[in-house]
Amino acid sequence: MLNLRKYALALASAAALSLPGIAVAEGMVGISMPTKTSARWIDDGNNMVKQFQDAGYQTDLQYADDDIPNQLAQIENMITKGVNVLVIAAIDGTTLSNALANAKAADIKVIAYDRLIRDTPDIDYYATFDNFKVGVEQATTLVDGLKERFPDMKPWNVELFGGSPDDNNAYFFYDGAMSVLQPLIDDGSVVIASGQMGMDKVGTLRWDPATAQARMDNILSANYTDKPLHGVLSPYDGLSIGILSSLKGVGYGSGDLAMPIVTGQDAEIQSVKSIKSGEQYSTIFKDTRELAKVTVGMVNAMMKGEEPEVNDTESYDNGVKTVPSYLLEPVAVTERNLEEVLVGSGYYTEDQLK
Repeated sequence: MLNLRKYALALASAAALSLPGIAVAEGMVGISMPTKTSARWIDDGNNMVKQFQDAGYQTDLQYADDDIPNQLAQIENMITKGVNVLVIAAIDGTTLSNALANAKAADIKVIAYDRLIRDTPDIDYYATFDNFKVGVEQATTLVDGLKERFPDMKPWNVELFGGSPDDNNAYFFYDGAMSVLQPLIDDGSVVIASGQMGMDKVGTLRWDPATAQARMDNILSANYTDKPLHGVLSPYDGLSIGILSSLKGVGYGSGDLAMPIVTGQDAEIQSVKSIKSGEQYSTIFKDTRELAKVTVGMVNAMMKGEEPEVNDTESYDNGVKTVPSYLLEPVAVTERNLEEVLVGSGYYTEDQLK
């Protein structure tokens, strides 16, 4: 009976190898995502599962609900299961050192996905977008919008929002944006009436929209009862929605009070619709399909004992080592090009944006 079972298994394996489109698993990839509250992380997870499975890998995809102990437990569970590679988008990039030391001891490779994992030598590669450029593009669209909507109203009154202080990317976004805005602040073209500048003042823990909305409420009531706000640097679409709610709550976008220029990131559907309706001004599109493709390529190379392709070996020092990285190009999206960029690329359909 045992020999018959072995024979049947051998036949099944041979059949799988001979049929087109049937992939034989190359290994197991553990995918740890931070949350499902943002549509982009759902897209990331789905894109990676599809592309890894198409490449012949088994996958274990877990979402941690923005709970750090939960993410740690999920990663430890993946290590226990014996995954070959971990792909991790960290909630807090400073909390994974012990877990990744365990992964290293088990000879498990680690790729930081979109968010750099800090304070550990046990990370092999980093796949992300050019995060400094994201900030540059956000600030550039902000200034373009100010020129377009408020050409004769200098100095422009602008407020700054940053991402989560525990997300390394937030500092790159902010620094990139300030490389554009600081010269305008210095020459008096842009005024930050609240005086709130620097990530220690403008950061938004866990990228929480409600926190951003409450802070915008406070800024408006304290600084803008006698003058208009012209623009808001927002690093993420979820924050932009909260900021816009605050602005609309005090009358912006109605009567003679023009809506300030509000930026964003991730091209989430609600924000793209907001851009189409003339509320949010811009977002930054980061094609998660391409990021998944780069990540799968990294895993394929490592599984073959080869060096993955990288295009940056200097920018991302995690406090222990400089992590070899592959940076993808972000694309600024406004009402002018959103159909071409988002629908033309097949990322969204026309119906999804109605």
